Amino acid sequence: MSDDRLIVALDVPNALAGMDLAGKIGDAAAFYKIGLGMLTGGGLALANELKQEHGKRIFLDMKLFDIGATVEAATRGLAQFELDFLTVHGDPHVVRAAAEGKGATDMKILAVTILTSLDRADLDAGLIVPGDIPDLVTTRAARAFEAGADGVIASPNEAAAIRALPEAAGKLIVTPGVRPAGANAGDQKRIATPANAIGAGADHIVVGRPIWQATDPAAAARAIQEEIAKL
Repeated sequence: MSDDRLIVALDVPNALAGMDLAGKIGDAAAFYKIGLGMLTGGGLALANELKQEHGKRIFLDMKLFDIGATVEAATRGLAQFELDFLTVHGDPHVVRAAAEGKGATDMKILAVTILTSLDRADLDAGLIVPGDIPDLVTTRAARAFEAGADGVIASPNEAAAIRALPEAAGKLIVTPGVRPAGANAGDQKRIATPANAIGAGADHIVVGRPIWQATDPAAAARAIQEEIAKL
């Protein structure tokens, strides 16, 4: 049985490619992330097939952001697919709307703090308030928890500080920006190894390219599983 602390990002163009990749990985992964890039390529159909026919857990990474009524309606619609995780941006009004929209379903609302591809220069360009990224992430996480988030998305570098928050008790921390030792960082700027991310307090790690670009995706996934199994 594979460890569902590893979430494999199916960052491929369409549902056919996603199903092919999931087939290659087989029982080396039990949890998959389907993102916005695949939405027009059959992403929801793939999520449903992997969930209902293959027994996989599904993280739908939509990063919803809009007025409250729209976020609530979108979340309510997505909740009918019996997904496990759904991301929204961590602004309190968005989180509150999503929490309302999921209703009594088991789908977990995860609030995005600050994208792991951003650094302080990117935040300055976007007119985000001054401050060190770890402090901003921790503050956004606390506010998201208070607004009703079931968990947050943050880089491994901030996981320990978030885990130490009183508001984080019983909440999930999911960390993208995870790369096995020696792997190319790609477009991620705040990264850590799988073991370091879990050791810092992450409940789940998200790994994409180091698995799906590997010659043997199943072996790459198993290597990560073995690394975190030692913790």
